[in-house]
Amino acid sequence: VSPAEIERVIHEIDGVSEVVVVGVPDPILGQAVKAVVVPVDRDSLTAKGVMHHCARRLESFMVPKYVEFRASLPKTPSGKVSRREILRNSDP
Repeated sequence: VSPAEIERVIHEIDGVSEVVVVGVPDPILGQAVKAVVVPVDRDSLTAKGVMHHCARRLESFMVPKYVEFRASLPKTPSGKVSRREILRNSDP
């Protein structure tokens, strides 16, 4: 699964400021897709809406099983999103 492809599709949604996609442990699948989204306005997005948009544009195995909303994403000193920090502070 290409996180960049899923992130690109989620960025198509109006109201998405930032997004990062990571793999998280899943008791049935072994690993599942999780999208962590920073909305422009929290009231404008829902997890179901994000998943529905992805389901129309991606293969079923690429659709996030989990969607989490955050006020911001942790960054590395170089300004890139810290996937390690996302995974460390993330529940499925």
